[in-house]
Order: sequence, then C-alpha cells, then structure tokens
Amino acid sequence: MSYKTQLFILALVLGYQAQAQYSPQPAFKGVAGKTLSETRSGNTAFNPVAPAAAPNIVYILLDDVGFGASSAFGGLVETPVFDSLANNGLRYTNFHTTAICSPTRACLLTGRNHHSVNVPTVIDVAIDAPGHNGYMPFEKGTIAEIARENGYNTFAVGKWHVTPTPDLTPAGPFNRWPTGRGFDHFFGFMAGETDQYTPMLWENTQKVEPDLHGQHLTTVLVDKAIEYIAGQQSAAPNKPFFLYLTPGATHGPHQVERKWIDKYKGRFDAGWDHYREAVLARQKKLGIIPDSVTLPVSNGGVKPWDSLSPIEKKVFARFFEAYAGFLSHTDYEIGRLIHYLKDIHQLDNTLIVLMIGDNGASKEGGLTGHVYGINEYIDQSLFEEKYEDRIREIARRYNDIGTSLTGPNYPAGWAQAANTPFRYLKQDANSEGGTRNPLIIFYPKKIKQPGIRTQYTHVNSITPTAIEIAGLKVPETINGYKQDSLEGISLAYTLEDAQAPARHHTQYYEISGSRAIYQDGWKAEVYHRNGASFSTDKWELYNVANDVNEQHNLAATNPAKLKELQDLFEAQAEKYHIYPLLGDTTPRLQALLTKGPFDTQQQSVLYPGVTQLPARAAPSLFQHSFSISAEVEIKDNSTEGILLAAGGRFTGFSFYVQGNKLKIAHNNNGKLVYLEAAQPLKPGKAVLKYTLQYTPAKKLVDPAGTEALYINDEKVAERKITKADATIMPYDEGVDVGLDNGSAVAPQYKAPFAFTGVLHKIIVDHQKP
Repeated sequence: MSYKTQLFILALVLGYQAQAQYSPQPAFKGVAGKTLSETRSGNTAFNPVAPAAAPNIVYILLDDVGFGASSAFGGLVETPVFDSLANNGLRYTNFHTTAICSPTRACLLTGRNHHSVNVPTVIDVAIDAPGHNGYMPFEKGTIAEIARENGYNTFAVGKWHVTPTPDLTPAGPFNRWPTGRGFDHFFGFMAGETDQYTPMLWENTQKVEPDLHGQHLTTVLVDKAIEYIAGQQSAAPNKPFFLYLTPGATHGPHQVERKWIDKYKGRFDAGWDHYREAVLARQKKLGIIPDSVTLPVSNGGVKPWDSLSPIEKKVFARFFEAYAGFLSHTDYEIGRLIHYLKDIHQLDNTLIVLMIGDNGASKEGGLTGHVYGINEYIDQSLFEEKYEDRIREIARRYNDIGTSLTGPNYPAGWAQAANTPFRYLKQDANSEGGTRNPLIIFYPKKIKQPGIRTQYTHVNSITPTAIEIAGLKVPETINGYKQDSLEGISLAYTLEDAQAPARHHTQYYEISGSRAIYQDGWKAEVYHRNGASFSTDKWELYNVANDVNEQHNLAATNPAKLKELQDLFEAQAEKYHIYPLLGDTTPRLQALLTKGPFDTQQQSVLYPGVTQLPARAAPSLFQHSFSISAEVEIKDNSTEGILLAAGGRFTGFSFYVQGNKLKIAHNNNGKLVYLEAAQPLKPGKAVLKYTLQYTPAKKLVDPAGTEALYINDEKVAERKITKADATIMPYDEGVDVGLDNGSAVAPQYKAPFAFTGVLHKIIVDHQKP
C-alpha cells in the first residue's frame, strides 16, 4: 500500500469521526472481566452494516446534453462508453427531469418533487416563500443519508448546486453542503457551472486552489472519484459505496483540449437541419422513437441553415465541434471510471444509473452563441447587442472557440438539433424538449437481457429505484429528523419486464411560470415567456402517448380533458407549494430573495484570505451605488497587486495597484475598460477608495452614473460609466481579497497578482436606495 493511500485512509477514518452515522450504543454480548485475560470480545458492531451482497451504487448525471446528442440515443456525437452501457443494460426513452439543473438534482437526491424540497428553480435565485426558499428539509433525507445509514460509504464528486447561495460563505452553515447531507467526502464545485481549467473547487468545506496545471476538470473529477473508491476499498473491501458523479459537462463553458474539438472538424458543416434529419432516422432505427414521428417546426428565431452566410456557417459549425468534443471527452473520462471498477472486480456488483442530461439542451447561447461565458446570458448582452456585431466578434475568436481562451456555448439552432426530436429547450418545463432526457440503467447482476423501456418515469423515481434494488431501508429518523415519505415511483418493476404497465401516473412540472401536468399519457401545458404577464398564458393539450413530441394541440377539440388536467395541476400546486409562480412582470428583487449574511449588512468588512467567495454570496456590487475602501500600507514605489477582485478573464471587476498608480478594471464580457489615478502613490499608510454612483439605466450601453478613485479622501480619477460597468456579478469566478485567484480579470497583470504591501482590510459600504 502506497504512503499516499495510507494517508488517504487515515483522512477517511478521521472524516468519519467528524461526520458520524447514527450509531446508538449497542448491547455488549461478550464478557467484561476484571482483567483482560478474563474478558471475552463481544464482536460488537458499532456502525450500520449493509445488506448482504448489497451493490455499489453510482449515479452519473450530465448537464445540458439534449436528448438527441449522444450516439447512445441516436445522436451524431460519438459516446462509445455510453453505447456500451446501454447495449448491456436498459435504455429508458420516457424519462423526465424538471427542465433545469438545481431542481433536477434536488429531486434526484431526495426522491421527491422539487417544490416539496424548496428548490423551485436554480438555487441562486431562491425566494423567501414556502416551496421556494432553497433550503432542502432534513425531514426529506437524501440518498446519501439513507445509504450511509444502511452501511455505505458515500462520495459526491462534481457539480452540487443545491446549497442555498447565502450559505456559501466561510461561515457556512455547512449542514446543507454535501458533507452535511450524507456524503463522507465531496470534491467539486458548488455553483451551476465553472470554468473547466480554473474552476471554483471545494473539498468537503475547504477551498481548493483553482489552478489545475493544464488538466481538464472532468479528468480531475474522475481521478478524485477513483481515489475515494481506492481508499474505501483498501480500508473496507466488503463495504459498498455510493458515488454521485456529476461533471460540468456539457453545461457551458464548452471547453476541452483541442484534439477533441479537431476530432469533429468539418463533420457538422451540413448544419443543424441536416443533423435533425439524420438523428431522427437513427433514433427510429434504434427503436428510441416510433417510426411515425416527424420533426416539429423550428423553435422561434432559429434560421434555416441554408439561409446563413458563409461566416455564420463557419463559426456555428465550430461551436458544435467544441460541444461534441466536450461530450466525447466526458464519455472517455467516465469510461476510465468504468474500467477501474472492472479492474478492481466491482463492476458486476455495481448499479450504474446514467442520466445523459439534467434538462433539455441549453438556450443560454442565444441565436448567435457566445464566447465570453455565461454572463453574456445573465446580463442580457447576448440579446441587446447587434446580431452582426456579435457574429464578427465570434469570428475573430474562431480559432479559440472551445479552448481555455474562451467560455463558449452554442447557438439555439444547435440546441434545437441536440434536442431532436423535441421542441423547446432547457427551462421550458412545459415541453418534452425541456424535460425528456436519456436514462441508462446498467447492473450486470440483475439485468441479463438488454433492451428498451418505454414506461413513463421522472427523476424523482431514481432514488426509490436504487433503494429497492439494493434492498435498503429508509430509516424512520435520520439525525433525529422524522422522515417524510418518498414521492417518486420505483422503476425496479421494469428491470425484467419490458411490457409492465407504467406505475407513475401523475407528475407536475414548473419552472419560472412554464408549467405542465401529466397524467396517464395526457399532458396539459403552458409555455410562459419569462417577464410576461401570466394573463397572456394559453394552455395546450397533448396526448403524448401517441404524439411524443407534442405537435397536435387538442385543447380546442377536447376542452373537458383540458379542464380535468388544469384542475389536477391546481391540486398538485397546493399539495407541493408550487405557488407563487415566478417569471412574470414582477422582478426577483434582492428584497424577495432568501437572505444571506451580506444581504442585510449596510457595511461589510473583508480581510485578506477571502478567496473565491461566490458573487451572489458576497457583498453585492450589482447595479447600485457603493464604495470600496482599502486600508493599506504602501512600502515603496514598487508596491503592487490586487486589493479586491471579482470574476476572471471573461467577466469581472478589479481594484488594484500597478506602476505606483491606483487603478480599476472592468471586464464586460471581454471588453476592457480602465480608470487610473492621475497621481502616484506615496509610501506609508493610506486609505484607497473606489466609489460607484449608479443612475438606473435601461440598456447596457446607456449612461448610468460615475465612478471615481480616491487616495486619503482626495479624488484622483473620475469617469462616466455605462450600465454594463455597474453590472458586476460574475458567475464563474468569485470575490478575492488581496489577490486575483483563478484567472486574471485584466490582461495587464498575471494572476494571482497578490498585493505586496500590507492590506489590513476592505470595507464595502452600500448606499441606501
């Protein structure tokens, strides 16, 4: 056994002491004598013991993939490992998620509906209301908590995104972090996405340095999963494990080594319309969809491929080459895990549940795609900038698309193609395109006859399925909390019977006002445009048992069935706290969000050592008036470095000293704007101050106030700003004090560019509206 493995096992043991299972004092069955020679061991078991021959359980959840992307479900992206798992297991073609990431994960982990566990949409914008606040109840235990109480070791590796954002601070609380919800170990990122080369990583509750030294995040995650399993199997070879593996793939940014992108060079030049036709034919050949299915009309705004200009075709094809390379790379890395399980003779006794997507393909690239990261979608620059200008800028970065130099997501035309044969996309909870995803269950011990399963099911059913197959018991209480019942319907009945009648009869869907209700092959639904009044919503009706991709609206011809389902939705809404609906003309203002410690402070004091604090969990710098003061000691004319930085190379803000001058930099989706003091700094103690006076504006390019720099209350620089300059809420990289961890906000310096003087503290003051 290597020294590294010995250290890992020691850490594992110490970790268990910190995250103990429920373990009441057992009765002693031996003899306790007056001396050791008179004592006989009772062979006392102090911890839960798993059921005999209980399988290892592995959940693998991918992100934003699309139903028609992977070759395992007819797509043109090569995924040989997924193909092998499907060909030796079961393909489920009628499996559904919630239409967006956090709710899907909450359903998966708990076996319950997402409003039932207070996760109505992405956790970052949870609202302080029942069913919406982002705090998953302890009365609704996770699969990790249940497995651990049944004698399993439990590991989470990859994307989490179900801890309330206000809790993502160094003060926690940590009881809703992965290690507080049943996982012995966690290694991954807490947000909805992260950079694949400079990620915001945590191990358990400790920050991990973001520099991966050129390695891709998915590679690092699989390495960590193997490390956890190796340590566990070395220390307790007869003990099963539960692994929750959730790489960031293929959520944006679509980044991967160039060799994976080049693998697909030229293969999508025929465009997204040809892709849809080819995939539809492949899906029919595989038996994924009925032969009668035709392609629905295109989603709004998507142009026919043949109508595009040569430059549009060139850059759009490159976007999908990058995406395809990313997905194939993910398949390869998951293959390393599968081969490792085979090498250690655990594969045959491992239940693998592979979900190829947590929702439909992503619309977050807009009509043009983007190259500077998710903030182009969040701040709406994706939609405000001129189409032609965006195409020219993307073309300028053509050779970098998909590499670490860009943060890309493909245009909506490719999202539509990746979702073949369905309409609509991620976030559209009304539609099969938003909610239907490929599911593969692989378990050699139980599945002897591979095949296809068409029974209706939902992501809330995965945990009940695993519990039944593994023979686990749901404790009446977990950590002192009496447990509520599971809400999903186990799929174990389908493993040996392809013709078994479906048992999941009713299921609601709702994300930001888009909503639907399913019952026994019928579905009533509403597409809601975010920001529109609910009074304009129109219900539609589909018989999805016969019309799998929702092309024939029967609302006008069968109003009685529509009314029946509408009434059912209302009953479900009351039962699961679906209301209030989000996404109408009422903005989700700070006052409505679930509060964190910084949200209630007029003044915040930050000290050196704070690093990668998520922007939503940090003092807000977003579209309001504030000041940042740094109490420092300047040693000499060579003193330099970061005072406060938020974000990284694609989007962010930096307050720093360089060349003996006080400076700030705005990185607005790759567009750099600077302000520099007119006079140099002097050695000694000083208060260096930045102020932003915000005037509300409509568009990002509109004037929105002023910003200024001060040295000891003397103004040394000032400029007028736009709304874009005041839109400081970077997503992929957080707030740092005294350095710029991760990637540099501005190319004028190299990260981490730590401050070489003495930085005592940073004070952020917010002006009252």
